[in-house]
Amino acid sequence: MAPDDDPIPQQPKEEARRGEDEAERLDRELIELLNELRVVMPGVQVLFGFLLTVPFQQRFVDVTAFQKNVYFVTLLLTAVSIAFLLGPSAFHRLTFRHGQKPYLIHLGTRQTITGLVFLALAVNGTLLLLSDFLFGTTTVVIVIACTGVLFTWLWFGLPLWRRSTRHRREW
Repeated sequence: MAPDDDPIPQQPKEEARRGEDEAERLDRELIELLNELRVVMPGVQVLFGFLLTVPFQQRFVDVTAFQKNVYFVTLLLTAVSIAFLLGPSAFHRLTFRHGQKPYLIHLGTRQTITGLVFLALAVNGTLLLLSDFLFGTTTVVIVIACTGVLFTWLWFGLPLWRRSTRHRREW
């Protein structure tokens, strides 16, 4: 199946706001998606900028082979995160006024979630690199375990748990 043939899940009418037609709902969802991306991108840019400067620091020559590998993988994870998080904006601009808004919202949601997964991995990779460089193995294990659980729960676990359980709809 070609990417353009992907089925687009239709949102039931009850998920639209009262008095909101399909076009208004799509406009609102696109604005919400793009606003969420605007919140995430500065942090990704700062992380990427930090990672780009690391090899040019004097003490980088002191890192171990493991730390160099962690650094490179983290740099790649950050770049992949940027690609996924900027994907919806690029798609929107290239398909502007070509009737692709429903697909953009569906694709953009998937790309944003994927970008967040790679961003969580990149942040944990950065913490792994720094804690391994500055402290011992015990600190590394504690830091990575705690931040891994934190990101997993706050970014994915809690929303999925709320969505899957029988919580009262609040909107």
